[in-house]
Amino acid sequence: MESDDDMHDANDLESVDEDFYSDVTGEVSDGGDAECDFEDDLSDESDEIVSRHQQNYTVLNETDIRQRQEEDISRVSAVLSILKIQACLLLRHFNWSVSKVHDEWFADEKNVRKDVGLLEKPVKMANTGEHKCGICFEVYPRNVVSAAACGHPFCSSCWKGYIGTSVSDGPGCLFLRCPDPSCNAAIGQDMINVLGSDEDQEKYAYYLLRSYIEDNRKTKWCPAPGCEFAVDFIFGCGSYDVSCNCSHIFCWNCTEEAHRPVDCGTVAKWILKNSAESENMNWLLANSKPCPRCKRPIEKNQGCMHITCTPPCKFEFCWLCLGPWSKHGERTGGFYACNRYEAAKQEGVYDESERRREIAKNSLERYTHYYERWATNQQSRQKAFADLRSMQSDKLEKLSDIQSQPVSMLRFIIDAMLQVIECRRVLKWTYAYGYYLPEHEHAKRQFFEYLQGEAEAGLERLHQCAEKELQVYLEAEGPIDEFNDFRSKLAGLTSVTRNYFENLVKALEHGLEDVGPNRQPTCTKTSSSTNTADKVKKAVKSRASGNGSRSAPATSSWDSHWMCEQCTFANPNSASACEMCEH
Repeated sequence: MESDDDMHDANDLESVDEDFYSDVTGEVSDGGDAECDFEDDLSDESDEIVSRHQQNYTVLNETDIRQRQEEDISRVSAVLSILKIQACLLLRHFNWSVSKVHDEWFADEKNVRKDVGLLEKPVKMANTGEHKCGICFEVYPRNVVSAAACGHPFCSSCWKGYIGTSVSDGPGCLFLRCPDPSCNAAIGQDMINVLGSDEDQEKYAYYLLRSYIEDNRKTKWCPAPGCEFAVDFIFGCGSYDVSCNCSHIFCWNCTEEAHRPVDCGTVAKWILKNSAESENMNWLLANSKPCPRCKRPIEKNQGCMHITCTPPCKFEFCWLCLGPWSKHGERTGGFYACNRYEAAKQEGVYDESERRREIAKNSLERYTHYYERWATNQQSRQKAFADLRSMQSDKLEKLSDIQSQPVSMLRFIIDAMLQVIECRRVLKWTYAYGYYLPEHEHAKRQFFEYLQGEAEAGLERLHQCAEKELQVYLEAEGPIDEFNDFRSKLAGLTSVTRNYFENLVKALEHGLEDVGPNRQPTCTKTSSSTNTADKVKKAVKSRASGNGSRSAPATSSWDSHWMCEQCTFANPNSASACEMCEH
């Protein structure tokens, strides 16, 4: 394939993006300029991308978290003129919200003190004499007895046991109160550090640090296994996609992997469907029949229609009509056929059960269609990750030596691979989007499948160029003159593919609002928009007539049914509750 041909296709694809998405995305940057000036503006473009994606969140390590926690404590302590340990208890009670502490404190200080356990006038124990421990009731000298702000005395041994038991129970120790059942005085970290064991002190400090992230609505831990970074998110700007310093990209709202253009609710339903027993029920319904006597599901694995249920039932019946086998013989068609079934079917006896079985099969086939493509793109994405690591570890330096160019000049290859990974993620989730796209919105579904097909074609061009065509230059024995042409081609495809997928994501997030039930997509530009709309119409018409390769399996009976959200069984529109789970 010639380089000029690929670039011509890439420019055509970008032209489609510019024209068609103009009223969804506003102004689209000129991909041609990006291709020409790619080498000069590469670093600036990368910085711009990083800035755009990180402006609404900050990744925090443990040092950052401790520093922010200490700053909040100091701020509350200074404003309210209270001790830092009291400020810490207040912030913990109000989920580390400084503004909430200030509002509640100045609105009703007395009630806040009561709720948190901060005494307005602390009670001091006498420094002389002996004191009776309130737990073991033994009498101890003053230097062995300690008390919280309430003044209730307890010996060091009982304090240590009380603190150890509470800390062992988990983060609830952060709300520790005086051991006296009638007392509400709070126990702060200062007493834990004095009276608790070293292990308890470490655990308490760990729970306090975790609490600062987990109880604060603006911060969350990165969900990647083993990652110790947290994310401070700024609401109201940008998307929920977050890229942690550990390289894991996730949705801050639901903590699943980044899933644009699909919303969090759809992702939750899709993940539940992939892991729940609902598909097992659909499979059983589509591929098995219940024993007429014991009702256990039976899968037919041989050709004979003579079925014998497993012990202790051992009921023998006909697979076709589910009648007793004792009533079958040559008169009813023999072992491999049952004319009683055909006759009964004509009379309408088996229509309902067969209709339900057919709907279940269609539902299962439809789900399998989308799930297989979702999983395939996930596998391709993981392979692209592995290729990226291999390229960064040794192949990039090898290519630098072969082509006699510095590694910094080969950054366009890494950018292309990163774009492939991102596009695989987006394409993967478009299949979940398509699965939940309403069946009755035919124009929107056809247009969605057209856009999805174009995205796949563009991504395959980029992936092939970054994977197979690059191999020629990696296996060369010396510099090749065409390498600069390859650089321009790959950089251009990367830019075009990025623009297309960004526009695709925005269009899907807007619900393909340009497509109505009785109208074709519209464009704002007059000359080139007409050509683009014609291309769209032809593609949609082609797919509607059966020429497309990505349309979902036929579901002729699906429009007259609705899917249960709990078990995903297909119910007729006349049913008010699910016939399978009664939900």
